[in-house]
Amino acid sequence: MSTPLSPVLDAAAALRGLFEPTPLLRNDHLSARYGAEIWLKREDLTPVRSYKLRGAFNAMRRAGAGPGAHFVCASAGNHAQGVAFACRHFGSRGTIFMPVTTPKQKIDKTRTFGDGAVEIVLTGDYFDQTLRAAQEFTKAQGAIFLSPFDDAHVIEGQATVATEILDQMEGPPDLVVLPVGGGGLAAGVSGVLSVAAPQVRLAFVEPAGGASLQAALQAGHPVTLPAIETFVDGAAVARIGELPFAQLSRFSPSDVVIAPEDRICATMIEMLNVEGIVLEPAGALAVDALRDLGAAGALEGKRVVCVCSGGNFDFERLPEVRERAQRWAGLKKYFILRLAQRPGALREFLNLLGPEDDIARFEYLKKSARNFGSVLIGIETTSPANLYALSERLAARGFDWRDITGDPVLSEFLI
Repeated sequence: MSTPLSPVLDAAAALRGLFEPTPLLRNDHLSARYGAEIWLKREDLTPVRSYKLRGAFNAMRRAGAGPGAHFVCASAGNHAQGVAFACRHFGSRGTIFMPVTTPKQKIDKTRTFGDGAVEIVLTGDYFDQTLRAAQEFTKAQGAIFLSPFDDAHVIEGQATVATEILDQMEGPPDLVVLPVGGGGLAAGVSGVLSVAAPQVRLAFVEPAGGASLQAALQAGHPVTLPAIETFVDGAAVARIGELPFAQLSRFSPSDVVIAPEDRICATMIEMLNVEGIVLEPAGALAVDALRDLGAAGALEGKRVVCVCSGGNFDFERLPEVRERAQRWAGLKKYFILRLAQRPGALREFLNLLGPEDDIARFEYLKKSARNFGSVLIGIETTSPANLYALSERLAARGFDWRDITGDPVLSEFLI
């Protein structure tokens, strides 16, 4: 399925009343790593630091936004901020439903972007509850509901990313890498490229804990995932949108890269430390996918565009991101160690640590045991080989221990 270009070009022209095209920048660091031309489409540099403003603005414009119009949405993140900004621009009234658990920083940013044009309603512990309340309110008020992705005019607005990429490059790229949550951005961009540059290859990337597009492609229709991992909150969607899937159904499951959450954290840290670019987890998806797409030199000599979809990152999450990045890199592990309750037992363990091994966590789990006590120990080091060597020394000395780093249940309760 293709996307008619004329409405998308109209949307792009209308957007210029809000902001200039976001930069498309060649990244020397990534280009050198993969032997390719890696370009970053910086959607983290829109006025609301994500591409969501495009779809919200276009859907409101097409619905006749202006004084007297009343729009409603349910969102805990970027869609809420885009709707708030657009309401202020059009002078329309907005009611934004957010879960009670939404961080205060996101609530405050949404309120700031709305600048008096929006009312924020906090309801529901989970997004499904919030969405239901927003839809009931919309019906009762006779307002206009703005879906974050399952709306033709929202998809049309997100498609303007593609027209900008083609305008900003001398000739189309070989590959465009797109993050996927509900599918609005991927549907819009792929639809435009299928008409304007059909030779461009597309790759999609989803977080491992929310791979709803891949599941839908495997089933041949949208399916609801039984559970999702919410760390990549901008793309952790349990079911791909019906309208986006109609556009994306022509692709194969092999066109989708699945990105582990801990690896995404490593990409976020790298982009921050090396490039000074702040990306939220969903915003780092396309860059992270290069690790798979560029394996064995597969990208050498290619021109690749990665869409960095957002930069709304709460720095209070930075310790968690760093922790997960270290675990993925094999630089941090957690052990449960059974120690004999006698003098010198702990010293025997400490003597096995290498010169670059550092104890980051130490906690007795069973303090009242007579013969043996269980200890939670976190070890940080500078090379994965160090932790492998430590494990061998523990085994050789007969220590009773268990590596729980990759155990999701124990990690949740103990770490």
